Amino acid sequence: MDNANAHISDLLTRQRRANVAAGPASAEERRARIQQVIDLVVARADDLAKAMDADFGGRPEGYSLMNDVLGSLAALKHARDNLETWMRPEDRPVFAPYDQLGATAQVRFQPKGSVGIIGTWNAPVFTLLSPLAGVLAAGNRAVLKPSEIAPRTADVVADAVSTLLDPDVVAVVVGGPDVADALTSLQFDHFVFTGSSAVGKLVMANAAQNLVPVTLELGGKSPTVIGRSADLPAAAFRIAVGKNSNGGQLCVNPDTTYVPRERLDEFVAGVLAEYTGLIPTVEDNPDAVAVVNDRHLARIDGYVDDAAARGARVESAPAGPLPASGRRRPLRIVVDPPADAVIRHEEIFGPAMVVVGYDTLDEVLAEINAGPNPLALYYFGTDEQEKETVLGRTLSGGVTVNDVMMHPGLQDAPFGGVGASGMGHYNGREGFLEFSHARAVFEAPAVDMRREWGMVPPYHDGFAAGIATQVTP
Repeated sequence: MDNANAHISDLLTRQRRANVAAGPASAEERRARIQQVIDLVVARADDLAKAMDADFGGRPEGYSLMNDVLGSLAALKHARDNLETWMRPEDRPVFAPYDQLGATAQVRFQPKGSVGIIGTWNAPVFTLLSPLAGVLAAGNRAVLKPSEIAPRTADVVADAVSTLLDPDVVAVVVGGPDVADALTSLQFDHFVFTGSSAVGKLVMANAAQNLVPVTLELGGKSPTVIGRSADLPAAAFRIAVGKNSNGGQLCVNPDTTYVPRERLDEFVAGVLAEYTGLIPTVEDNPDAVAVVNDRHLARIDGYVDDAAARGARVESAPAGPLPASGRRRPLRIVVDPPADAVIRHEEIFGPAMVVVGYDTLDEVLAEINAGPNPLALYYFGTDEQEKETVLGRTLSGGVTVNDVMMHPGLQDAPFGGVGASGMGHYNGREGFLEFSHARAVFEAPAVDMRREWGMVPPYHDGFAAGIATQVTP
């Protein structure tokens, strides 16, 4: 057993022993644990924001405070304030005739045990602590593994957790893919992974060896459909704001936008103007979030260059040559790239977007449905029938109408993918349920009538005929 595996195995063993010794955590204990995490985030907020800025090579500290710090606090506080309601057993109806004899039934929600949470680099605090809110609300313990692509942030998280939290409740392990592999090879009680589909498959394969359930939050090419009834200037502004958020490096970032062909140029011009208004210069602009590393920068540049080489029009906001240094990039809009362009098939995950003109809504829905189910889908328009058509004839993790990326912020609604974009949910009560075992409990009546009803051997001659009368549609 290598060092990483031995260390994580020791943490898991400690958490299991502590769980058995302490028994199920009360609502008061769960609130106290969540409050400890809240206090940790508040105490180290500035350190976390500075670390994320350094890891990205340029990420506004205000953005990190808004996105990762406040986003995490919102999830933690919502869980803290609602967990007692979520924990209550639910009474369920009892089947006849036992309902007449005093039998009762409940569903009780029990902690699963220890949960491994693997975060990602693009929201390196939020993707650890938002699911942790549901994990702790459900009474579990956790081992967190931050992304190695954001190492300074990972070190701050590890230092803060080791200093302020009991490792028998929440612990952190740092390192690269070998550590993630070691973590997911152990007999945890649940895994949460946020990241790429390729790595998600590896996590799921490892978890399958021990039959550990998984929550996978992946991504995909989240489409935006601009209806003919849309307020185009408003749509252009809101999409520009979305594309600017984290430099487009978010799993729910709008990827490909479908625009009525007769309004294509108007829309492109609108996004260019709105984005340039937000980010008038790129090089050395502290408001522009940099691409996280050289590998991802080369990937995004490669997608755009491939489309241009195949004849696609590329417009930049702000206009002008690419920066001579650094990893900041303008928003590049790739207009009507051919079907075989790489950018039509691969998730962009950065400061670029595809805009495609369409003639009929049917062709848009056909293209969306031909690809993997996305994590998010966006529709702009005021035509209720068209909106319902788009929502009814597509399948995605979530939807925002007349804006982008708003639904993941709903604390009382599930966040998660479907199919290729993931499985399972966190956020609010759905997160609590995800990390709980729903246990059915039947309490039998004092009087047992099965012998009198002829429901035990020896079965009388008319037993089968009597049962047969109950076989009804």
